[in-house]
Amino acid sequence: MIYTSAQDWRAATHKRVLFYGMSGLGKTYLSNMLRDGGDWFHYSIDYRIGTRYMGELIADNAKAYAMQVPFLRDLLLTDSIYIGSNITFNNLAPVSTYLGKPGDPAKGGLPIDEYRRRQDQFRQAEIAALMDTGHFIARADALYGYSNFICDTGGSICEWVEGDDPNDPILCELSQQCLLIYIEGSEAHTQELIRRFDRAPKPMAYQPAFLDASWEEYLSENNIEADEVDPDSFIRWTYARALAHRQPRYEAMAPWGVTVSDDEVATVKTPADFDHLIATALERRADTPI
Repeated sequence: MIYTSAQDWRAATHKRVLFYGMSGLGKTYLSNMLRDGGDWFHYSIDYRIGTRYMGELIADNAKAYAMQVPFLRDLLLTDSIYIGSNITFNNLAPVSTYLGKPGDPAKGGLPIDEYRRRQDQFRQAEIAALMDTGHFIARADALYGYSNFICDTGGSICEWVEGDDPNDPILCELSQQCLLIYIEGSEAHTQELIRRFDRAPKPMAYQPAFLDASWEEYLSENNIEADEVDPDSFIRWTYARALAHRQPRYEAMAPWGVTVSDDEVATVKTPADFDHLIATALERRADTPI
């Protein structure tokens, strides 16, 4: 770890952190709070994915739909209109919309092979964005004068790393650049996530083996063909399984950094509170070495 004690952390003139964990636990809250304090550069992995690595895919997908409308087709072919995505830190919907959901095309579903292809595109994009962290740390300092840096990751980071492997290339790189901070949720939070998702299901990224097993099980359990799957029903059915699949993967990553609870995060109101939280987490780790 780049900070081995609370004293190291408090004395550091360049503080660099990476947040990970399930959605809704405070990653973006902390990132926004620190950024708004004026001393921290906020690097959003999801924003980087949508603008740098999948921006053209997202725009081309929108153009493909527009080309089916004669009026828009004529305007596109004569370069009379421009179609792009308006991705912001607070609006990442174009990425999830492009990922889509598998199932019945009449209900907005994608053929499973196309869905797998987009999942793989996202996997490659997220890994590339994560590996860009060191570049942005240097860029934030050299170009903008920010000595403090936040990497705000998406919930799917755990799908592409092996926390138990001391030579995992992604974790080795990230841990050399930042202090990895696992925000741990409670069982009550998990159940609330499931209830929230059931009300408004949205696309997710899955590990290929997990997706294939879930897809086959869903088809068998419901005795239906792939093009008969209701897209929303499938991802609702899969969500709780996906959370259960991710939990041990997050926990396997924990020894690479420090762990804080969502209750602790909720008490953080200022950058000074955050400094104290991380110092406390480092002290706790020193008292209970892994």
